[in-house]
Amino acid sequence: MKLKNSRTNFFNFKNQPDLKENFDLSSPTGTGGRHGFIRVTFIGARKHIDQYAADNDEYNKILVQILADRFVEAFAECLHEKVRKEYWGYEKNETLSNEQLIREEYKGIRPAPGYPACPDHTEKIKLFELLNVTENIGIELTESLAMNPPASVCGWYIAHPQSHYFGLGKIDKDQLEDYAERKEMSLDEMERWLRPVLE
Repeated sequence: MKLKNSRTNFFNFKNQPDLKENFDLSSPTGTGGRHGFIRVTFIGARKHIDQYAADNDEYNKILVQILADRFVEAFAECLHEKVRKEYWGYEKNETLSNEQLIREEYKGIRPAPGYPACPDHTEKIKLFELLNVTENIGIELTESLAMNPPASVCGWYIAHPQSHYFGLGKIDKDQLEDYAERKEMSLDEMERWLRPVLE
């Protein structure tokens, strides 16, 4: 797959608990720390969903939606396991049970823009541009930055062994201003996209 732009900056907020160092994780040069990207979709579900909707068959419509969502999520997890054990190979000997996988006891994380650890949906735009997502697999972003088809996943693979998920919680004005400046976006526009996490 050819990337449109091999140098793209992604932004996020730091986990800033009171009285703790104001720094998350970094991989020193030469240590093999890796960050990757994922995008997965279920192609073909939409026509069945639309047909069931036209037939007023709510049960089968919802069933197809749920199955498509679950298949996409399962495939994203399967890819994450292959990244850990084979492609990047930083956990070659991982032998976790399904219960341990569900509890996310593996090393590394798979965060996604728009979720509690990464609440900024606008990062999807850069991810889509970098990976030519619409051209390569047909996922499109709506005006509200939802993905279409809805049974789609995009995000990052982060291999750092100490990485873990955290809910960002609320941010204050100085964090918002700093973030808007780093992203070169207006404060009004950032407030619009980050309204759910503003204090």
